[in-house]
Amino acid sequence: MKVTLTEFVWVWNETQHLKTPRHHRRMCRFLMRLMAGETRQALMMAFRDSGKSTIVGLFCAWVLLCRPETRILILSADWELAKKMVRNIKRIIERHPLTQGMKPAEKDQWASDRFTVRRRAELRDPSVLARGLGANITGSRADIIVCDDVEVPNTCDTPQKRADLRQRLSELAFVLVPGGLQLFVGTPHAYDTIYNTAPGGYLEGFQRLFLPLLTDEGQSAWPERFSLAKIDEIRRRSGPRKFASQMMLTPVPCVENRLDPDRLTFYDTEIVYHETNSSASLSIGDVQMVSASAWWDPSFGKPDKGDASVLACVFTDKEGRAWLHAVEYLKVPAGAESAAFQCQAAAAFVQKYHLPSLALETNGIGKFLPELLRRTFRLQRLSAAVLPRHSTQPKAERILEAFDARLAADALRVHERVRATPFLTEMREWRPQGNGHDDGLDAVAGCLLMEPVRLPQVSKGLRIGPDWRFGHELPVLTLDEITC
Repeated sequence: MKVTLTEFVWVWNETQHLKTPRHHRRMCRFLMRLMAGETRQALMMAFRDSGKSTIVGLFCAWVLLCRPETRILILSADWELAKKMVRNIKRIIERHPLTQGMKPAEKDQWASDRFTVRRRAELRDPSVLARGLGANITGSRADIIVCDDVEVPNTCDTPQKRADLRQRLSELAFVLVPGGLQLFVGTPHAYDTIYNTAPGGYLEGFQRLFLPLLTDEGQSAWPERFSLAKIDEIRRRSGPRKFASQMMLTPVPCVENRLDPDRLTFYDTEIVYHETNSSASLSIGDVQMVSASAWWDPSFGKPDKGDASVLACVFTDKEGRAWLHAVEYLKVPAGAESAAFQCQAAAAFVQKYHLPSLALETNGIGKFLPELLRRTFRLQRLSAAVLPRHSTQPKAERILEAFDARLAADALRVHERVRATPFLTEMREWRPQGNGHDDGLDAVAGCLLMEPVRLPQVSKGLRIGPDWRFGHELPVLTLDEITC
């Protein structure tokens, strides 16, 4: 190396009559370690207006100074944003005292979205190329890919857009040469952000530089520009959500949640079911349950391409609190008959959680399922009732009616197993006027709004067992009474 990146940045700042703040020096050291080390994947997150794009531009110019044959791809959410970074790099090369002579003589090698510095190697790709996410990069090759602000509201404000973003970024593996460096630069704009280096995150295994505006001690990371009074002003002006995501780098939903999953209370205890002297009781941990409701919102489509088929069950305790114990998103194996398989799964769900009934939404394809589900229950000798339900209330109104008051009153408990399902994501993404996935929300709303079924059902001549909701032996009813 002819000069270190820190020195390169210091010289530039001197020409611009600027200081080199501490967090800029940290960025420089981080980027130099990337160039010198074996790990070639990294994420640099820093608060808005921290100068990170300036440092990345200086980094690219420094790399070209040290290794003129390097090919750099700048990828941003849109082409104009990528061109802005390329213009910054060009300006540095034109004006930096250490890069004089790098500008090519040919004007066509110095375009607004691409340029090539003086170099000995004859390479097809330019030194620096700007591309937006929607551009075709097939056939391009790069030694360094800088993903600068690829996650912005326009690319991540819906689950589908986030899936598309991940799909487009996966194509970079065919552009980056073996041993090349991939650098992500940005701030989170979604709760399910791509800027997640934790196990299971999109950037799992990436080195990370994390620079929020406030340190762990509550001090400003750049006190010369952002005093504590200025930070308080920014917080008031931008609001807590935007301040958290853009200044403190904390992932938050794109827009304010109407159904905030952070207001849920979670538990990890299981059902305790007892039968003693022809009586039964059911509790969750040491909390006695007095009623239960279950709902099936069926679908024959593929969950990734349409509505999901969802089973949910909710128990209620003596205090009126609701306990969402299970939400199951049914997936039909290839080759299986969809209706029969789902009815079998519904029967297993009812049996597993000792449910007295299962409400079946009959809107759409559900109107064909009640008899098949009753027959499945009879074959498995289940004493649960099948309750066809036709919903006429708009779905958004039904979901709000079910959740709003319970969340406000802290009257909804949720089992930890629900975290592994799409349910919490549906809550976080749900908007009353939106069109995102809400099948789990709809099923749980059905449970919460349904009047608990308290009438016992057993089959003629066969005592299935005592009902935990009553605590005493039950009368014998006919088979027709069970399945009506």
